[in-house]
Amino acid sequence: MSSVPYLTLNTGASMPQIGLGCWGGVTEETRAAAADWILNALKLGYRHLDTAWIYGTEVSTGKAIKASGIPREEIFVTTKLPWHHGARVELSIQDSLDRLGLDYVDLYLVHFPQVAAFEGDDNSEPLDSFGDLKVVPSPTFVEVWQQMEKVYASGKAKAIGVSNFSIKNLEILLKTAKIVPAANQVEYAPSSFSPPSLSSLPFLPSGHHTPADLRGRLHPYLQQPDLMAYCSSKGIKVIAYTPTGYGTVRSDPTITSLASKYNVMPAQIILGWHVLRGNAAVPKSSDGERQGANLVIPKLTKEDFETVCKLDRNERLCNKANERGKVYGWTYEQLGW
Repeated sequence: MSSVPYLTLNTGASMPQIGLGCWGGVTEETRAAAADWILNALKLGYRHLDTAWIYGTEVSTGKAIKASGIPREEIFVTTKLPWHHGARVELSIQDSLDRLGLDYVDLYLVHFPQVAAFEGDDNSEPLDSFGDLKVVPSPTFVEVWQQMEKVYASGKAKAIGVSNFSIKNLEILLKTAKIVPAANQVEYAPSSFSPPSLSSLPFLPSGHHTPADLRGRLHPYLQQPDLMAYCSSKGIKVIAYTPTGYGTVRSDPTITSLASKYNVMPAQIILGWHVLRGNAAVPKSSDGERQGANLVIPKLTKEDFETVCKLDRNERLCNKANERGKVYGWTYEQLGW
């Protein structure tokens, strides 16, 4: 077993490899209640909190940080620009900071590449006549990123990045970006193309090159080697959301068998796999026992690591296209998926 290691962003900042996803449900009651389990996580040792404007838990996250008594500089805080704030980025980051009760966040992400119509903050998910997210042609995510760079320059975000971006959209962004995103947070988040230091892998001797079939592995059921390789080549760290694949992957016979072998929970096997691959992961749990377990990382053998790698199904369990082929108003082609 090991404690949580850190990754170094392209800004030089350190980010804990395992964090706490702070999604709090869809009601005001559950979002307010999140303050208690976020505080519990901080007491257990979490130092990486991942929230978002659209989660509705920035206030709860800020309350937990304040109640913990932990110095601000010891906690890595991520929040995200909502899709309907594409034309008001600088206003949005200040709104998020006010909700958090903080002067800055450690990482600020563009939550989705598509921009939704702004119809007031009471309607953060405006829908068109078909029931799809009402997206607008302007501003583009390239123009949104220009505003993000101003946020970075202001010091209100120590690093900026993206979420749900594909190679296609990263390539478009990087044609004009002055600042390379520090991170890309994606579904079941991936590993880096190769770990920060190959010799740090317990089963690889110094100087060993990762075999091609082990490179760029993602969530066990969704492994995107091309995206992982691309992010690694650009110095972009990859962060996993819903990294353990809900109960679908946690109940896979291969995962449960390994959990029995290591005498840990299934989620710990998957998180151990993520850590070996060099990406960060932000599992959400409001249960104290599971929160604690997720900080205890089993050191998988090479053989067991390879066994998990073989589970790839290219299966997307989150953000699937609807019957009209849309994911929040965009097609797979537009998303580059």
